[in-house]
Amino acid sequence: MAEFTMELNDEQREVRDWLHGFAADVIRPAAAEWDEREETPWPVIQEAAKVGIYSLDFYAQQYFDPTGLGIPMAMEELFWGDAGIALSIVGTGLAAVGVLANGTDEQIGTWIPQMYGDANDVKVAAFCSSEPDAGSDVASMRTRAVYDEAKDEWVINGTKTWATNGGIANVHVVVAVVDPELGSKGHASFIVPPGTPGLSQGQKFKKHGIRASHTAEVILDQVRVPGSCLLGGKEKLDERLARARERAKASGGERVKNAAMATFEASRPAVGAMAVGTARAAYEVALDYAKTREQFGRPIIDNQGVAFQLADMRTRIDAARLLVWRASWMAVNGKPFTAAEGSMSKLFASETAKTVTAQAVQILGGNGYTREYPVERMHRDSAIYTIFEGTSEIQRLVIARTLSGMPIR
Repeated sequence: MAEFTMELNDEQREVRDWLHGFAADVIRPAAAEWDEREETPWPVIQEAAKVGIYSLDFYAQQYFDPTGLGIPMAMEELFWGDAGIALSIVGTGLAAVGVLANGTDEQIGTWIPQMYGDANDVKVAAFCSSEPDAGSDVASMRTRAVYDEAKDEWVINGTKTWATNGGIANVHVVVAVVDPELGSKGHASFIVPPGTPGLSQGQKFKKHGIRASHTAEVILDQVRVPGSCLLGGKEKLDERLARARERAKASGGERVKNAAMATFEASRPAVGAMAVGTARAAYEVALDYAKTREQFGRPIIDNQGVAFQLADMRTRIDAARLLVWRASWMAVNGKPFTAAEGSMSKLFASETAKTVTAQAVQILGGNGYTREYPVERMHRDSAIYTIFEGTSEIQRLVIARTLSGMPIR
């Protein structure tokens, strides 16, 4: 087990500086253009693939960093560059985490490479969980997967929404209901291979922020996938469902996590790191502006009203990073989130991003409200952190339930 440390080692610092340079030289110059176009920035993704950032090897190295700091460090630097483009670069990672969290070794080795493609032919993947009537309320999920034993195939029908890379992905990971009577415990995850008949893109959403990231509905109409595409395999699923049924009969017992929750739980600190990156970027713009912008014959940072805001912004950013790093270290070292530390990190970092970017706009005044300065875009982008992969309200619910042991609603 790696000791918890707040000091990056030489290799981590080298990777951080490399990522920062890519974010500064490639991502930032393209940010405004792709935000306006509201399209997937394929040229930037390809550049990331060429240098090795958008690749299975890179994310595997960060994911298996024994300190747990590889992924949050990478996320912070890329999202410091721009949230929309960075999400297009890392969005495939959520689907990959879904396979890593629930799949067999064979499934991991087969499908994750197909999610990325290569530098000459980049691909993306999508994780499909939310539905029009089932966002935070995963128990209301309606997408159904039925096993056709004669053909050893699963037949999937339903509509997913808010799917990053939905419809344009090479590989889709879809969460579906296999036993409706078990509620959220009756869910399973499936790989939908490229070119599978019946899967199509529905509405593409025009969003308030992260506009360089593709978000759309995914429609599944009589989608048939081989039995081997059930993540974890049928034997493991049958055992899990049997345990859940026994516990349901006993009206209690240990809670069984469903496939979607396993993925979100593993990714929450990473989302917190994204938020830290956006907050840090806005803070740095505001700090530089406050030191050079003069009013009444002196820089505006000379005024306590501005200086104190900057002090609070930096304090919140550093505190958020520490919560993210703690949760990331705990996760990689098998430490249970006995106080919902993963949710804590996402909650505080997400709320920090919204607060800090709003303060940055205020410090820049009228300039901050225009698209001539990046804080306007950062403020729009920050709103997503308190919404996706579990809203702030859901994080508070998870924390409160974990601390109290009570079924708070």
